[in-house]
Amino acid sequence: MLHLKTVVAATLAVLSFSAAAQSAVTVTEPWVRATVAQQKATGAFMQITAPKAMRLVEVRSPVAGVAEIHEMSMSDNMMRMRQVKELALPAGKVVELKPGGYHVMLLNLKGQVKAGDKVPLTLVLEGDDKKRETVEVSAVARPLGSAPAHSMQH
Repeated sequence: MLHLKTVVAATLAVLSFSAAAQSAVTVTEPWVRATVAQQKATGAFMQITAPKAMRLVEVRSPVAGVAEIHEMSMSDNMMRMRQVKELALPAGKVVELKPGGYHVMLLNLKGQVKAGDKVPLTLVLEGDDKKRETVEVSAVARPLGSAPAHSMQH
């Protein structure tokens, strides 16, 4: 009987680990653009993959008074940037936040973001079931004018 309890407990542990692994959102290549002294805004960029359909509904960072999800797009031969309420994360698809596209704007910066700094970000995601989860991210500040790592190849 003791052996059966051990097997059941082990099976339950594996299944719960398996469920937790399936619900894990992954964030890769998080970075922010470094700023100059007195600059009050910068962008944060990354790649997000959610295992199930979710939405990025909020971003927070202790380095900024405000963090917003933004989209850049071309309209009438003019680049326009606007805040969006949320960003869809289709199940299993990589959603790239990058310069010239969707990104996070960090506004009312509390100080200069210097190259090499690690900027903490909290991503708030919501599933179709309205349950929210947070993902903590540490984004490295890259020097002004630097290209994303995957764009540096010629």
